[in-house]
Amino acid sequence: MSENTGTEQVLAMPNNGEFCWTEIATDNLEVSRNFYAEVFGWNYQKSEATGNEMQYLEFGNNAEKPVGGMFEMKPEWYGGELPKPHFNIYVAVDDADAAARKAFELGGTVVSPPMDLPNVGRMCQIEDPTGAKFFIIKLER
Repeated sequence: MSENTGTEQVLAMPNNGEFCWTEIATDNLEVSRNFYAEVFGWNYQKSEATGNEMQYLEFGNNAEKPVGGMFEMKPEWYGGELPKPHFNIYVAVDDADAAARKAFELGGTVVSPPMDLPNVGRMCQIEDPTGAKFFIIKLER
């Protein structure tokens, strides 16, 4: 969805509670990249959001509007041992800190505290009372 502002189009921000991003955390970026490109026809572009710290590829069928990102996990991020490749889902929130507090009050666990991602927004990982993990994010405009 986009808003027409006359001479330019601006992508609309997701509403509170909407799924807004998907990540693929893999142990082999090249194999995953090729697999999804062949299966779904995805195009990739290197994201500038991570700088030179890691290769983060944004993907989707429309290069103008990526729907997710893909990255290769590093053992040091997980205490030396990689988890199995997995998907991360992100849910948009109006306030990451308030949403994390609310989740905790309702029996969830804040896996990683809210943190700022420059040029992206403020996010954290939550585990619901049944053990399902997801991310919340307040996106910058």
